[in-house]
Amino acid sequence: MIDEGGERLGVMSLAEAQAAARERELDLVEVAPASVPPVCRILDYGKFKYQQAKKERGTKHQHLGQLREVRFKVKISDHDMEMKLRRAERFLKEGSKVKLSVMFRGREMAHPDIGRALLLRAQEHLEEVAIVDKPPSMVGRFMNMILGPTRGQSTEKESSSPKAKAGKAKVAEAKADEAKASEAKADEAKAGEAKADEAKASEAKADEAKAVSEG
Repeated sequence: MIDEGGERLGVMSLAEAQAAARERELDLVEVAPASVPPVCRILDYGKFKYQQAKKERGTKHQHLGQLREVRFKVKISDHDMEMKLRRAERFLKEGSKVKLSVMFRGREMAHPDIGRALLLRAQEHLEEVAIVDKPPSMVGRFMNMILGPTRGQSTEKESSSPKAKAGKAKVAEAKADEAKASEAKADEAKAGEAKADEAKASEAKADEAKAVSEG
């Protein structure tokens, strides 16, 4: 038994504990039912509940609006990617913004397109719970993208805001650039194949001409 000042009153029967609480015009609250014997405390129950609720609200607001970070490696596995995306989704549903970061090492710095593709893939996966706050950008050895949460009626407002539209436009532009780059690489590869075929044809003609002259 513990009184309102935190002093231990020792072990007592339920009737004695209730009588002690009535004398103080306070409540008897069981705070550790799993203990042997159970631990009870004399306190103002209304005030106790208010303080508990206030504490919970304070903890919740500490996370609300925070910028949380989720990092990816360039060569991340599908399993790790799924785990990271679930974590990002949880942060967004809690009301926090999320910075998605791709870390480059050594020669990976020469392939920023891989990191961009990774971030766009993550954004597509999270599009139901997130809006683009800041499109992919390179900072040192990291490519970062910031997503903001969408909640209830605010989703439509945030999605239609100039900032959200600009973010979506930049992401769409980045996707278009990526598609153009892929198409250019494909055309370059085809041109290379054509040149190789032409070279082979020329070589074959030269061999044929040589064979005729020797004959």
